Amino acid sequence: MPKILKVNTPSDYSRYLGHTDRHPLVSVIEYSRISPIRHSLNSYGVYGIFLQDNNNLDLVYGCGKYDYKDGSLICVAPGQIGGKEDNGEFVSIGGWAMLFHPDLLRGTSLQDEIKKYSFFDYRIKEALHMNNVEHRTIVSIFHKMEEEIDRPGDDFQNDILVGYISLLLKFCNRFYNRQFMTRKLTNADILTKFEELLRMYYADNRQTTEGIPTVNFCAEQLCMSPSYFSDLIKKTTGENASSIIRQFVVRHIKNELASGLSVSEVAYISGFEYPQHLSRMFKKATGMTPKEYLESLY
Repeated sequence: MPKILKVNTPSDYSRYLGHTDRHPLVSVIEYSRISPIRHSLNSYGVYGIFLQDNNNLDLVYGCGKYDYKDGSLICVAPGQIGGKEDNGEFVSIGGWAMLFHPDLLRGTSLQDEIKKYSFFDYRIKEALHMNNVEHRTIVSIFHKMEEEIDRPGDDFQNDILVGYISLLLKFCNRFYNRQFMTRKLTNADILTKFEELLRMYYADNRQTTEGIPTVNFCAEQLCMSPSYFSDLIKKTTGENASSIIRQFVVRHIKNELASGLSVSEVAYISGFEYPQHLSRMFKKATGMTPKEYLESLY
């Protein structure tokens, strides 16, 4: 069993590193001030943003590993596990960590907005990458947060900290979206694997026992989170992943109908529980009933 550090509050992580927090819900850590440190494989009950400097690390996250290079960011959310198991070694690293408890967001607009940021669901082998100017901007926000935490607490402090966090997340969203645009080859490769996954699913007749493949199933098979997978397909093709699946199923239905099988038979071998479910989806996708489609062929 791996040794896992439970990070239910920002202070849980800080104490492990020997850092003293000055706010109960937020921790801002500059690693160079406390290095050398030991690795930790963390089970997060908080949100975290980690900035890597001056060291290349292979970190576990979800079902894979992160390509965590200089000048890159990792964002984690409650319920996730990430990091590197403690092997007793002390390492000197640069960069920053900023962790905050979900309670900090309670009653703010960011409480709901944060759920829309797909980069918290990252499960592929890359972090968020920045150029030098962007790196300086992110570090400056960490410094501003430190300055605010060092001030005596007042009625405005939490709102100001949430404002800085919101700004950080907007920059992260910029990096996240840009990586879709600059990785077209990788995205196209994922799309090819997606289409091959659908073909093999039907070639193995899994639809007759497991039903039509879902977005969640396809994402899991490609070792991604559903939200990241959906974003990638949307930005690569302009269509939703569910739409790609539906188009594939419709093509399958057309081929089987053209072979002379009845609608009931086609429904069964296409993954539908009832023929009327097939007819409803087919009509919505093509504007024709299965019967009308067959008539159009002759």
